[in-house]
Amino acid sequence: MIGTILMIFVAVTIAAVLFFLLRNGLKLLINAVCGVVILFTVSYFNLAPTGSFSLAQIIVCAVGGILGAALLIVLTFFGIVI
Repeated sequence: MIGTILMIFVAVTIAAVLFFLLRNGLKLLINAVCGVVILFTVSYFNLAPTGSFSLAQIIVCAVGGILGAALLIVLTFFGIVI
């Protein structure tokens, strides 16, 4: 009886933790994808002189998301290309 109650408690706890992690993780994933899409769009339409893509630019956009893409665009206008 105690084992069954303990298993139910553990299952509910794991489900709650996964729910909160995946909910926040989905927001981060959407932000990262939007940042990379913005960088590709700006480069495709030549809106900023980003040059060819480097691994560092992709990582900055993937980690920083929309703000990372904005930072890279602002830096290119000052002549700093990562």
